Order: sequence, then structure tokens, then C-alpha cells
Amino acid sequence: MHLIIDDDEGFTPEEENRRITLNRSVRVAAVGTIIMELLKNLPQMDMMRSEKMTSVQLIIPVESAHRAISYLGELGLLQFRDLNADKSPFQRIFVNQVKRCAEMSRKLRFFKDQIHKAGLSSSSLPTIQPDIDLERLEIQLANYEHELLEMNANSDQLQQTYNELLEFKMVLQKAGGFLVSSKSHEVMEERELDENVFSHDYQDSVSLLDQEMQSGSSNPSGLRFISGIIVKSKMLLFERTLFRATRGNMFFNQADADEPILDPVSTEMVEKTIFVVYFSGEHSRTKILKICEAFDANCYPVPEDLTKQRQITEEILSRLLDLETTLDAGIRHRNAALHSIGLHLLTWMTMVKREKAVFDTLNMLDFDVTKKCLVGEGWCPIFAKSQIQEALQRATYDSNSQVGIIFHVMEAVESPPTYIRTNRFTYAYQEIIDAYGVAKYQEANPTVFTVITFPFLFAVMFGDWGHGICLLFGALFLITHEKKLTSQKLGSFMEMLFGGRYVLLLMSIFSIYCGLIYNEFFSIPFHIFGASAYKCRDTSCSDAYTTGLIKYGDTYPFGVDPSWRGSRSELPFLNSLKMKMSILFGVTQMNLGILLSYFNSVFFNNSLDIRYQFIPQMIFLNSLFGYLSLLIIIKWCTGSKADLYHVMIYMFLSPFDDLGDNELFWGQKLLQIMLLVSAIVAVPWMLFPKPFILQKLHFKRFHGRSYNILEASEIDMEDHEPDSARRHHVEEFNFSEVFVYQMIHSIEFVLGSVSNTASYLRLWALSLAHSELSTVFYEKILRLAWGYDNVIIRMVGIVVFAFATGFILLMMETLSAFLHALRLHWVEFQNKFYSGDGFKFKPFSFAGIADADDR
Repeated sequence: MHLIIDDDEGFTPEEENRRITLNRSVRVAAVGTIIMELLKNLPQMDMMRSEKMTSVQLIIPVESAHRAISYLGELGLLQFRDLNADKSPFQRIFVNQVKRCAEMSRKLRFFKDQIHKAGLSSSSLPTIQPDIDLERLEIQLANYEHELLEMNANSDQLQQTYNELLEFKMVLQKAGGFLVSSKSHEVMEERELDENVFSHDYQDSVSLLDQEMQSGSSNPSGLRFISGIIVKSKMLLFERTLFRATRGNMFFNQADADEPILDPVSTEMVEKTIFVVYFSGEHSRTKILKICEAFDANCYPVPEDLTKQRQITEEILSRLLDLETTLDAGIRHRNAALHSIGLHLLTWMTMVKREKAVFDTLNMLDFDVTKKCLVGEGWCPIFAKSQIQEALQRATYDSNSQVGIIFHVMEAVESPPTYIRTNRFTYAYQEIIDAYGVAKYQEANPTVFTVITFPFLFAVMFGDWGHGICLLFGALFLITHEKKLTSQKLGSFMEMLFGGRYVLLLMSIFSIYCGLIYNEFFSIPFHIFGASAYKCRDTSCSDAYTTGLIKYGDTYPFGVDPSWRGSRSELPFLNSLKMKMSILFGVTQMNLGILLSYFNSVFFNNSLDIRYQFIPQMIFLNSLFGYLSLLIIIKWCTGSKADLYHVMIYMFLSPFDDLGDNELFWGQKLLQIMLLVSAIVAVPWMLFPKPFILQKLHFKRFHGRSYNILEASEIDMEDHEPDSARRHHVEEFNFSEVFVYQMIHSIEFVLGSVSNTASYLRLWALSLAHSELSTVFYEKILRLAWGYDNVIIRMVGIVVFAFATGFILLMMETLSAFLHALRLHWVEFQNKFYSGDGFKFKPFSFAGIADADDR
């Protein structure tokens, strides 16, 4: 815009003033126009709104379907819609291929377990090509499985034989000693029995063992025994069961085995105990054998002849040596086979998972009328259309298909999914927002602001630059070891901490900044930015807490003056500062939330929300709490002693009374009356107009007051519209529901404005609690211990102080401040504009399959 101005000759002073004023006005208008054009031409923020999505349809020839889906999986930018949702998994097209992949996955898991049991490691080969010979791999896996099963069966059988021979050897050694001692014991008992006289009645009541010893060799049944071996943990219960089953008519002897024995099932070494049970009678023998079988005890025959025992022992030792050689050779052969499998195991597992994912996706497609092509539908970002078309063209060319793949955009009735691109820095912040609710399609994304506001509000509660430095070291450690930790399997807590490493970084930086403002380093103040503006009345500073300090210099340039620590002014000033600061931050963030609702309404062309929601909400909030924030700033700037509590309370109770000493500026009384009236008017403004206007628009649309000529595309769209969409279009307008919803929304905002502002006072409360707790630890632990002239007491004080600081202040207080900052964003900030009722964009991607396996 150009403005032609003549020479100054011939103008009167009044005309000259008008000319200058006009020139300035034109310049201001021109600058304003330029600024508006620049704002309109600014590039859109990547995270402010989700990516623009489009609904697409694919018509794929059968011969190139597998390759096309594989290429799309590598691209990872297309989310398929299930066109067979009404069918069970067994009624789908590629159910047999899915079963085969599931069977191969089972075999690969079996191989992985075998490699793990053998103590071997598996390695991965370079990445694979999408064209996979599934049948050949299936045959190869079946052969490997058959070979391994056969080797395992042979190994288990040999190991069982080896264990039996080893147990037999130990039973022979221990039970032979029992038999020798029992014979000498029997001779002594016979001598004792010869010296005593037993009546007939008493003989009926004595034990079977005594009867056998009385009768000696004349007893036809004879004294017998059973020897065996059992797991040591079962021995006590085993002995009690034998005693009760035989009613005490047995003699039990036991001894621990010399060495543990390998359990072939659990592959662990098990300690066992050798036992010998002496009894009499066939009935007792049957009972004892059944009990041994129930307790998994192995029984072995032990001859009484010592010569036979030696011969059997020598034979067992010879067979054990042969079995050890055979077992070692079998283990070497099995480990060699597992090693060859392990070289390709991870590659095969990736191949099979990809194949299964491809066939699962193909099952979401449906045949066309000719049964020669598969039809698929889905969502993709608009920027990805060219990449998807290029991948489909490659698939057509690589599969040698004579028919190309058709890719075209469709009109969709339902809302698209939400896709917000993130990076390593913004991912954790986006996850914090998504935990509350996924943004509706193209809705304003709070993450853009949460990146700064979340760590800042955390730091307001956590402000201590000593504690902030500790958090900064932890964040820097996680960031510098990022590549190493990414490839490792972390625990749940460590994985969560690693995922939020950049959140922790900004939290620590803002904590250092707020700590410098509060002038707290582990609750200790420092003269960092120059000399203090205050001094004590005398050298002892004894009256600092009672009488106060004297100002003698310029105001401390940055943050809280360090001389206030321990003075009379410390708590009153810090309480007042942090409380008013919390209100200012809260009102600012709530105004930002309402302002974002305006941008949402402009973006979605919803003028009703602007006129009957945004405007009255801004008026109501700022008429009350915006005015309170203004009074706080004026009081800080003027140094007035006005009581803001009195001002705000009597603004409602007695709006026409004089303010007296609480008047901060001229015209305050009139302004308060105007603001109070505006707040009262804003409530019905929010409540009544919108439901009636919506009802009027509904009647105008569906009762013939406005007719438009339908174009052919719109008629076709009506014919092919889903039933759910048609029901949505002709749904009756329920005025009562709309009015009740608007009433609830209005009441929630009015009451929420008060409760949300009060909720921001948690910034003051948490900051004060953190500061006082840190002071208590410093004064009552560290300084108290340092007052003793004893090295041990001082060291104990340092350790206790470090423990309290680390576990209470750096862990519990960090978690507490984190949760409170999370609450302020989810409830007080996001409820002003954020619906969070969308659903995430989940494309078919091989990278997503790998990430899910890692988790």
C-alpha cells in the first residue's frame, strides 16, 4: 500500500495535524495487514494438530497381494479396516496359513527353550527380504524338531538309566552297611530274649519284628527288608506314612546320599536319602511298595551276601563309565545341532512373525465379485499417499502381475484416527497426554504446551537447585547411555524412567532455575548474585527472628534475599509470594486452555462455541480471578498493604461499600461492580442460547425451510452410506438432552473456575512442604551431627542425611510433585478445551511388531 503525500506548502496547522494523523493511521493499518498476512502464511506446527488423514481403498490382484501387504508393512503408514469383522477367525480366507505360522512359532519357541536350557546363545543374521519361501522353512523346522525330539528322548532314556545305576550303587554301599549292623544287633537281641519268659497272652500283643526275632529261623515268613532311595525333602513324611501303614511293625534306617543326582525333568541337582525298611509278611511288603510308588521312591534289591554285593558294584561302575561316555557324546552332538539352529533362530522368528502378521492383515481384506482381487480399506496420512502408491507399484512389478493395484481415496463418514508424529524428545510428553485420552482428530494437542508447562509446574513445587542438580545428573546418565540402554531388557520401573529421560531433563533444569529464585541449595541460601540488601541490628543477629532485619542496600538482584533465612520475614514473605505466584500461574494456564478452545472452534468452523462458550467463559474467569491476578500484580508494584482477601469477599457481599484502605487504584469500586455484573451475565449466556439455537437449526434443516439441489456425488454417497451413518443423519433432536448437557457443562465451568483456581494452590503447599522438609533434614540431622567433635557421629550424620535426601526428597517428593503436576494438566488445564475421545492411528507395521516383542 502506497500513500502519496504532497509537499508541506499550502497546509494550515490543523490540516497538517490531520495529514500526519492520517499518515500514521495508514501506516499502522498497513503494518497490521502485513502481520496478519505473515500469521496466515506461517507453516503449521507438526504437533499442534494431528496429521490430516484420508480414507483409501485398495483393489489388489491375488497374485500380488502378499508382496503388496509386505511392502506396506515395511512402510508402516496404512491402517487397515477389518472388512470381515462379522466372521470368526476360522471362517477367514487365509486361516490355514495363519495356523501354519502359529505352528512354526511354536517350534521356534521350543528351539529357544532348548537353547536356553543348554546354556547356549543365539545370534541374528542380516535383515531378510520380504519374499519368503514359507514351505521350505516349514519343512526345515519340522526336520529340526524331529531330530531334537529324538535326541532328547535318547538323552532322557540314557540319563534315566545312568541315574538308576548311580542310585543302585549308592544303595548298595549304604544298605550293605545297614545289613551288617542289623545282623550284629539281631544276635544281641536273641541273647536277651533267651533270658526272658514270654506268656502266650503277651506274645499276641508284641510287634512283628519281636516275633520274628523270637521265633528266629522257625518263622515261615522270615524277616525281610526293602531298600531304596527317595528325595530328601519327602523323607519325614515318607517315614511317618510307613509307620502308620504298618502300625509300627517295621524298622526304618536311613542315610544321606554321597552326591546329588540330576533330575532329567527340571535339569537340577536333587539331594536324596537312602533308606532300608525291615518288615515281616507279604501284606506289609505290598503296602510298603505302594507307599514307595506314591512317594516316587526307587527301590533296588540288595543281596545279603557281601561277595555278590561287590560283584554287582563292580558291574555297575563299569556300566556307569560307558554311559558317561555315551552321554557326553550325545550332549556334544545336541549342542552342535542347537548351535546351528541358534545362528538363524532370531531371523526365523522375525520371518515367521512377519508372515503371520501379513496373513492376519490379508484376513482383514475381502474378495471382490470376481473372486480374483482382494479389496481392502483403511486410513493413511495424506502426506503418505505417494509413498504408498510407490510401494504398491513395486509390489506389482516384483510379483510380475499383469494387473496393477488400484489405490483411490474414499469419502468417510466416521472420524479418522489421530496420528501425531513424535521424536525421542516429545514421545514421553505425548504419552502423558495420551494416558488421559487420545486427542480427537485434528483437535488442538496439549503436548505442544505441556513440554514447557509440565516441568515448570513440577519445578515450582520442587524448587531446589541442589536437588535439581542431582536429577540433572540422573537424566544426563540416561541420555548419554541411551543407545546401550535401548538394546537392553530393563525392568518395569527402569523402563518407565528411561522412557521419561527427557522429561526428567527439563524437570531438573527448571528445578535448578526455581531453586535459584528460591535461593535454596539443599535448603541452604547462598550469596550467588551479589551482597544482601539486609543486615542484622547487631553482630550477634540474635533479634533477627524477633525484631527483624534492616535494609541498607539495593534489592537483591535475582531471587529471594539469602539474609531472610531464619529471620522474622522468611515464612510470611515466602508464603505470600508462593501463594500469589500459584494463583497467577493457575489463572494464566486456565486462560490458555480457554484460548485453545477458541482455536478449536475456529478450526472446526463452530461459531456457536465461540459466541456462547468461549466469550462468556473468558468473561466469567477474568472478571473474578483475572481481576484477582491484576490486584496481585498492582500490590507487588505499588507496595500497598491492602487486604486482597477483604477486597474479593466484599466484592460479592457489599459491592457498593467504600474500599477504604484496601483501594489500590482510582475507580476500583466501579470496576468491581462492572466485573461482578459481567460474571453474573456470563452464566446465563453460557446456559440458554446454545440449546435453543441448535434446536432452531435442526428444524430449519429437517423441516423443509431450506432446500439445496443434491449433486450426483451426494446422491451416490447417500445410496452407499452405511446404515449407522444414515441413522446418524436422521437422528431426532432431543432438546432436553442438549439442554441438560449444556447446563451440566455451564455449572461445571462455573464451579470449576473456583475449585481449579484453589487447586493451583497445591503449588504453594508442595513447595513449602519440600522447603521445610529439606530444612528439617539439614538442621536436625546434618548440623546437629556436625556439632559433635566426633568423626563417627559426623559420618553417621552425613550417611543419614544422604539417605533421607535421596530416598525421601529425591524419590518420594519427586514422585509427589510429578503426580500433582500431572493432575494440574489433566484436570485444571485440559478440561477447558480437550475432549480426548479419539483413537490412535495404528498402522500395519513390521517395526510395531518388533517393538511389541521387545516389551
